[in-house]
Amino acid sequence: MSDPSLQLQRELESSITAALTARRPILSHINADTTWLLSLPYPEDAICPPRRCRFNILLDPWLVGPQIDVAGWFSKQWHTIQSSVQTIEELNDVLYEREKLELHALERRTRKSSEDHDTAGPDAGNYIDAVICSHEFADHCHRKTLEEIDTSVPCFATTKAAKLIRSWGHFKQVLDIFPFGKGSDWRQTSTPPLPPWIGIARLVTESDALYFHSAVAVFARDTRSLHRYGAEAIIYSPHGIHSPDLVSIPTATPPIQTLAMLHGLHEVSISFTKHSFTKQLNLGAINALKCQRLLQAKYWAGTHDEAKIGGGLVAPFLRRKTYTLQDAVKAQVRDDAVTILPTDNINYIEMLSGESLLLE
Repeated sequence: MSDPSLQLQRELESSITAALTARRPILSHINADTTWLLSLPYPEDAICPPRRCRFNILLDPWLVGPQIDVAGWFSKQWHTIQSSVQTIEELNDVLYEREKLELHALERRTRKSSEDHDTAGPDAGNYIDAVICSHEFADHCHRKTLEEIDTSVPCFATTKAAKLIRSWGHFKQVLDIFPFGKGSDWRQTSTPPLPPWIGIARLVTESDALYFHSAVAVFARDTRSLHRYGAEAIIYSPHGIHSPDLVSIPTATPPIQTLAMLHGLHEVSISFTKHSFTKQLNLGAINALKCQRLLQAKYWAGTHDEAKIGGGLVAPFLRRKTYTLQDAVKAQVRDDAVTILPTDNINYIEMLSGESLLLE
């Protein structure tokens, strides 16, 4: 294993140790940009594969090498910071060690001896249970990385990304992520091959023809809620989504509590001249504050803020405005005459490449 992957393993082991009693999700930042691993613990009443503790969902995997959109001469980028793993095989090795640690620790906690309990570790092999691609662009839908993933892993993708991935002929199952709107029930987003306690959906801004400004929601049945069919959600929006388009989450029935929101701080746009039409790509921190105010997520982690090395025709015309959370709060108070109240949940966490967080 490379040094960055050892850091990821240490982070995951630390999170597992803390998670043994809580049995809570773990969020890991696989690179400094927008590749994430969401590890959901199997509920006690769920049917799970033998010797497994967690269902692992990989979001927008891009590990090494360039990402190219259209052609290299048009748009080409590289990571500035090395990913925490260099290959999917390395990631599987890390997940194997984590599963083994959690499995054995759980067995010790139940005080069962080797005489009356099978203390074998998990089987070696694939530990990625699902992959999600939020956009068809190569930094979210990176062919080289995706083709390292076992062909049996179901790939969930937005419509254009799904069409592109199917054309490669790699995955046995490529499934469109269906929209989640006002009045939707999260349980309807849980379709095979997903287990019935997990759902995947997308939220979109209909006026945005390219669906830059959209989000993917991962739902997991809330085992701590008094409501039998409630869910917790991780809302992933790498380019940002306008806050009114998220209203279906806090108003849903059965109820949905947003556990984590992944939304960047930086505003990124493309403009070819000072006076030409400007297209905003990443909506940034001021927009994220509005989303957070609506969602009241317990955790907010930045994503898609890596200032990558760029080449090609597009690179000189990209504009990046970097915000801190404090800058964004001041700007929102000034521009929107909004007071940030103590009741507003703004638990922003910056997660570096290889870091993990227990979502308590």
